[in-house]
Amino acid sequence: MKQTPSKPSTILHSLKRHVPQTDANAIEAQKEFTIDELAREASSTVRNVRAYQDRGLLPPPEKRGRTGIYTDVHLARLKIIGALLERGFTINNIRDLLVAWQEGRDLNEILGLEIAVTSWRNPEIPDYIDYEELIADFGEEITTDVMTKAVKLGYIIPEGMRLRIPYPRIYHAGKELVEAGIPMGALLTHVQLIRDDVDKLAVRFIDMIVEHLVDEKYGQGGLPKGDDVPALANVISRLRPLAEAVVSTELGRVLEKSINKVLVDRMENVLAHIEKQNK
Repeated sequence: MKQTPSKPSTILHSLKRHVPQTDANAIEAQKEFTIDELAREASSTVRNVRAYQDRGLLPPPEKRGRTGIYTDVHLARLKIIGALLERGFTINNIRDLLVAWQEGRDLNEILGLEIAVTSWRNPEIPDYIDYEELIADFGEEITTDVMTKAVKLGYIIPEGMRLRIPYPRIYHAGKELVEAGIPMGALLTHVQLIRDDVDKLAVRFIDMIVEHLVDEKYGQGGLPKGDDVPALANVISRLRPLAEAVVSTELGRVLEKSINKVLVDRMENVLAHIEKQNK
């Protein structure tokens, strides 16, 4: 007997009751700011904070009584907005950039290579959504089991009545994959496997740096001294974009090769079947 689909309100009520809230000991402590503290921390002004919020560049704060509480999500985004404005980009440019980055689109199509290479120190700006938006994006794919798995992986962090999204690009990628027909539970299972593989890739890059830039020059367990310290720090600061460039290019190459092989294999099977029928 076919089950009647759950109403969004029923799913929503179940999630709010049964999805575990963030374990404060399991993640880095989140900083909180009043609007004055936020503006001061970001070397900005209260007026700018309110203006950026009105223009959709900053998510709204959490309301506690009459006080708006901002977090490191707002601070990270506010610092990036300031840096981009100093480079001569407009508010509209920055809004396009934020949207493009969160949706995983190519930044070169929006503002050019220079902005992608030199300005984006933190490639992930966390965001906030509420439970209603989550249900609107994923519908009945969101169950308490799926949410628990997503929280455990760190892709969704419940904070009271709203949800913190630490990696918006992964969130949007997941949305598109679910819309394409991949069940959310299966997607999260495969993501865990991918994370294990990526951990190994990261270790490979770190081992390369340690072996050739530290151990060969200073011996096992040695450390750089004098002018070598800032030089090594500069290399390490550039490691992330360099590693991402290599991994992205290699992944694209292997994906194209693998997809073509799958398609050719499927076509070969179809042709063999047709030939067999014609005999």
